Amino acid sequence: MRQRKAIEGEGSDILILIKHSLPEINEQVTASQWRLSIEGRRRCWPLAEELAPYAPNLLVYSQEPKAVETAQIVGDQLSLPVLSFAGLHEHERRTVPFLSRREFEASAAKFFANPSELVFGEETAEQAGERFSRAVDTLLKQNDRQNVAIVAHGTVITLFVARTNRIEPFSFWKALGLPSLVVLRLPGLRLETVVEEIA
Repeated sequence: MRQRKAIEGEGSDILILIKHSLPEINEQVTASQWRLSIEGRRRCWPLAEELAPYAPNLLVYSQEPKAVETAQIVGDQLSLPVLSFAGLHEHERRTVPFLSRREFEASAAKFFANPSELVFGEETAEQAGERFSRAVDTLLKQNDRQNVAIVAHGTVITLFVARTNRIEPFSFWKALGLPSLVVLRLPGLRLETVVEEIA
C-alpha cells in the first residue's frame, strides 16, 4: 500500500528518513553486512525520483553496506553531497541467527511492545531509539535550516518517529518497504508524509 500526503507551507525545514533499498539475503552473515541485490540497486533510481521534490541539501547514511550503497546511488542521481555518520545503524542484533519472516516479525512485535526489556538482539528498543535519536539530533544541529535526508533502517526509523508522533510502532514498522521514506516537519518532527514502498 502506498500512502502519501503532500507537504504544504513555505519556510519550514524537513527531515527525510529513508529506509534502505532491497538487500540480497545471505543467511551465512549477519544482516548488518548484507549488500543490495540487483533489484535493490534498480529501486534506487525511482527512490531518487521520489526524493527529488523534497529538495534535500545533504544525504547522510548509516555505515551498514546496504545503506551505504543506497545513499551512493541516490546521491549520484541527484548530485547530492553524501556523508557517513555514526549511530544511524539498525537495532543491534548481530548475535541473532537467521530467522524466518514469521519468527522475525514475532520477535519485532515483542521488541516494540517491551521497549525497556532486552528481548531481541543486543539493544533494547529504548537503547536503540536513544542512540539513533542522538545521532539525528546532532546532524540537525550541524545542518540547521537545511533539508537533511538520512538513509537508515526500519526499526530505528520507527522508534524515532514514535517519539513525537502517535503511531502504533509495530504496524508502522511492518508497512515500511524496501525502500521507503518518511518526511517529518521541523521543528517538532511532525509526521507529514509516508511513502511505504518505492519499486
